[in-house]
Amino acid sequence: MRTADAQVCTRALNGYLQDTATTDLGRLATLRSEPVLVEQMLVALARSTASEVSQATLRRDIARVLPTPSEATVSKLLELLQRVFVVEAVTPWATALRSKAKLRRSNAYHLADPALAAAALGADAARLTRDLETLGFLFESAVIHDLLVYAEAVGGRVHRYRDSNGHEIDAVITMPDGSCAAVEVKLGGGQVSAGAARLAQAVAQIDAPPPAFRAVITGTGFTATLPDGTLTFPLEALRP
Repeated sequence: MRTADAQVCTRALNGYLQDTATTDLGRLATLRSEPVLVEQMLVALARSTASEVSQATLRRDIARVLPTPSEATVSKLLELLQRVFVVEAVTPWATALRSKAKLRRSNAYHLADPALAAAALGADAARLTRDLETLGFLFESAVIHDLLVYAEAVGGRVHRYRDSNGHEIDAVITMPDGSCAAVEVKLGGGQVSAGAARLAQAVAQIDAPPPAFRAVITGTGFTATLPDGTLTFPLEALRP
């Protein structure tokens, strides 16, 4: 796949999504839903990649093109898509706040590979170059994918943090010993300082021991330790 041209890769990714909708889920459960509903669920999840999204939001998104499925149907499809490892749910981090803000409780959903999300959206390289917002969400999904792999290998977990005052942490890595790390994701190196400041503000109002480290992971940035101790490095540096 890495040496194949764009059209071959796109056909392979679309074929994988189609097989998931027409075959894979049916091996786990008897579905009353048509494959087209599963396909539209995948599109809805791709559209919400790296964002908190409720089942109600997914139902409304699907209803743009199909009759609105029941809550039970949406819940069942989410469960099955996770069981076949096509979708990964990143749960909110439960912690105490120093402020009166409320924690937001919705999951964020990621397709197993951001390339699948791009395929579901019909977003090729040219389109993503013009749509940096979507590219940013897909890049965040790529970072979360890699963090999940490395964290789970050492017994850790990855969560996200959002509160009603607008503070957010893209990834909170928690370890069995109770330690944690806080990660902000930025597409470009020019956003590192703003990302580090935003990360520090979010951490400061959480009633918990300080994270073992704070990091801003970028797509095109540099590797350095910032004056406040925050690490920053490009995603390609995240390797064993």
